[in-house]
Amino acid sequence: MTSKPFLSFGITLFCVVLAGCEKQVSYSADVKPILDNYCISCHSGSSEGTAASGFSVDDYDSLMRGTKFGRVVVPGSNMSSSLYLVVTEKVDPKIHMPPHHDESLAEGRGYALSRTNIETIGTWIDQGAKDN
Repeated sequence: MTSKPFLSFGITLFCVVLAGCEKQVSYSADVKPILDNYCISCHSGSSEGTAASGFSVDDYDSLMRGTKFGRVVVPGSNMSSSLYLVVTEKVDPKIHMPPHHDESLAEGRGYALSRTNIETIGTWIDQGAKDN
């Protein structure tokens, strides 16, 4: 009978320790390289994506400024962040990013991000989208 409280405490302690051990994701070391590899060719300077949306990934401030339609990163909530939603394909297929529908692939543009890259971006956002 007395083992149930200890088991419950042990499970709770394990979950707390596990949550505290989550790797902190760095913008400069983890997120920026993904953006540079997959996004910057269209979302930098006066490129196609920047011209269409006003969204640039040139640096942290540009990313956090968002698009001419509003913010794309809501610190602390990846599911409220359109950046996360477009890379996870939780939006209309016409706006999946990077574009990897038949037309864009035929033009040699864009491939879907790996699950690891998507998780990195999502975790960074959930951890507060810090400039670290």
